Amino acid sequence: MALLSPPAFDDADLADVVLAGAGDRLAFARIVGRNIDALIRFAERMLGSRAEAEDVVQDVFLRAWKQTANWRSGEARFSTWLHRVAMTRCIDRVRGRRETSLDDISLLASSDMPPDHGLQQQSVAQRVQLALAGLAERQRAAVILCHYEEMTNIEAAATLEISVDALESLLARGRRALRAALLPERQSLIGDLT
Repeated sequence: MALLSPPAFDDADLADVVLAGAGDRLAFARIVGRNIDALIRFAERMLGSRAEAEDVVQDVFLRAWKQTANWRSGEARFSTWLHRVAMTRCIDRVRGRRETSLDDISLLASSDMPPDHGLQQQSVAQRVQLALAGLAERQRAAVILCHYEEMTNIEAAATLEISVDALESLLARGRRALRAALLPERQSLIGDLT
């Protein structure tokens, strides 16, 4: 009697992916419920627009519904694949935009912060968002996945379809670029938080 070895990671979506692959809409609704908030947060940080993020996530779930029957477990978590699709869609949208003018950059800073955040914290968040928007696409994705979405380096590398070493290189370059972009404002940023 051969024993199947357990997957190297726990995939909360796996049972529902199998059911959704057989046409179970309730199972797919559970997948959506577990993943929608994280995907919208990720896409909004990548794009700087809640409306665009929601459009991207809708496309992601449409593709996911079509692909559940073909899902091969064991290669990555289903949520990692969803993030990979979202990242690709976000990059396609960013590349499709015309050159961004300075007026357009101000739109990248999210203004829909929760009302309990003070104006100073909102100001800092907007400056950081602008600095993030200035990063190269893959650096921005790496920083967002690891720091905002709290993925491990292994999960983020799988999402970006790169090695962990390449991810760490992207993170290091992204952090240096953020530091360089925010360093001139360091005193005012720290002052805003105190």
